Amino acid sequence: MVAAETKAGAAPVGADTDGRRFSLWKQIIEPVKPFLEQVAVQMAEQVHAFHPEIVPYTRYALTNQGKQLRPVLVALSAGAAGNVSDSLVQVAVIIEMVHLATLVHDDVMDEAVIRRRRPTLAANWGNQISVLVGDCLFAHALRLAASFPSPDICRAVASATNTVCSGEILQTHQRRNFEFTRTQYFKVLEMKTAELFALSCELGASMGGASRVCGLALRKYGLCLGTAYQVYDDCLDLFGSEAEVGKSLGTDLASGKLTLPVLVVLEQAMGEDRARMREFVEHWEPNLLPNVLELLEKYEAQQASRSIIHRYLDLARQTVRALSDSPSRTALVALADFLGQQTDTLGTPA
Repeated sequence: MVAAETKAGAAPVGADTDGRRFSLWKQIIEPVKPFLEQVAVQMAEQVHAFHPEIVPYTRYALTNQGKQLRPVLVALSAGAAGNVSDSLVQVAVIIEMVHLATLVHDDVMDEAVIRRRRPTLAANWGNQISVLVGDCLFAHALRLAASFPSPDICRAVASATNTVCSGEILQTHQRRNFEFTRTQYFKVLEMKTAELFALSCELGASMGGASRVCGLALRKYGLCLGTAYQVYDDCLDLFGSEAEVGKSLGTDLASGKLTLPVLVVLEQAMGEDRARMREFVEHWEPNLLPNVLELLEKYEAQQASRSIIHRYLDLARQTVRALSDSPSRTALVALADFLGQQTDTLGTPA
């Protein structure tokens, strides 16, 4: 599964399906496998950069990585630009650490108790510790970014972190806001999720020696792929299985987040159906999920969401197909194809 790192980062179940996905994923990351191994080593080393008394917390946070999708994008973008250097390993570590910090804070805000089939940091040690650990991870990531000779890396990481956190604030403001529009929804997705995808591609490209045109194309690829991924992740929370997701379904509804499938219903439904959907969101209980799924099916919300995911994936492919041919460019296209396949099998038995 593509996805890294949020609900969709959970490993899929079902022997045949899992085997096919794992095989395809291995093919995609084969060009950058040594790079990812170096990233994993450096991530483990970062644990010891913190005060000894908080090492158990930082180790817990830093060892809960998914498929390292953002490091994959760093390496593939550098490869598409022409050069994967050793310094890119630290860039990937920085971006992954920022991402993991956002997950720690997300779990506090969402009152989540499970992530990737294990208790969240907050579930183990409480919200106060978790918020401060997330802050430590952000600070350490920026410290690493500041160690580069040029301030450009640190500026880019700080700017992206600001964008991600701002996107989370905007989403928080819109919880249970039934005037929330599709335009606003995609703006939030671009800020809170796609920005780190774009940063991964942008820094990989620039440090790989990309031209300005190539760098802009790869950044756009990251924005499109990241947006498609987050829509997929939002759909997985409704149409996936608990075994696949790794926690209870409907967590977005529980926190009042209006994701694309719900927006599709709210845009189309009139009268009683619209009132029912509002009631489900305002007074969410897990036993309401079948009622929500009934409305989503009635208004073909899953099909509409799939179509939009594919639209973003098509845009992602178009941007990189204009680049020079290389194994990395091929892998970037395959990554979009992979998410497309995941989207098409969403909600089907494993």
